[in-house]
Amino acid sequence: MDNAIPIVFSLVVLIFSVVIHEVSHGFAALALGDKTAQYAGRLTLNPLKHLDVFGSFLLPVISYLVGGFIFGWARPVPYNPDNLRNKKWGSALVALAGPAANIILAVFFGLLIRFSFLAAGRVSAEILMNFISIAGTIVLLNLVLAFFNLIPIPPLDGSKLLFAALPYQWNNIKIFLEQYGFYLLLIFIFFFANWLLPLVFYSFQFLVGSVPFL
Repeated sequence: MDNAIPIVFSLVVLIFSVVIHEVSHGFAALALGDKTAQYAGRLTLNPLKHLDVFGSFLLPVISYLVGGFIFGWARPVPYNPDNLRNKKWGSALVALAGPAANIILAVFFGLLIRFSFLAAGRVSAEILMNFISIAGTIVLLNLVLAFFNLIPIPPLDGSKLLFAALPYQWNNIKIFLEQYGFYLLLIFIFFFANWLLPLVFYSFQFLVGSVPFL
């Protein structure tokens, strides 16, 4: 990824990645018996149905200008946990669907990069490098979205997995996290977000491998 990708393109990649993330929540809920997202018209890839002014536009630009990376979110897809057939793990499965979709995207485009050597000699090096840069941006942003959302702090998806796994006698932990989750998340973003970077970059390198012919 030697060529710099314009922030506008990165923003487009981010928007569609978070849209796919949210739509996956809705389809998972639908598969488990809840039609709330369907009735709300949110089972669509139309970004206008999902975008959030701050999370989808302002935050990505701010994070890029301040930290050199791009990050954001879309409006959460609604679902009713009372309608889910699996009462204990239903919410966790709905939550897991979002990061899983991002990981699938990262794996798919990572494999395209890994096997891009098959196109060497058939297309120009410039076209191949541009494709690798574009695909690499998709891989990187989707890995960031997946790993960040798996953090077990409300309202992130990882908190639903944690709550499903916690025994009932530890319910006070759930209450504490739900009460102070927003503040804990801000603390994590400002002081501990860099802890995710080694995991993101190692996973990126694992997926894409090396492209020695460029």
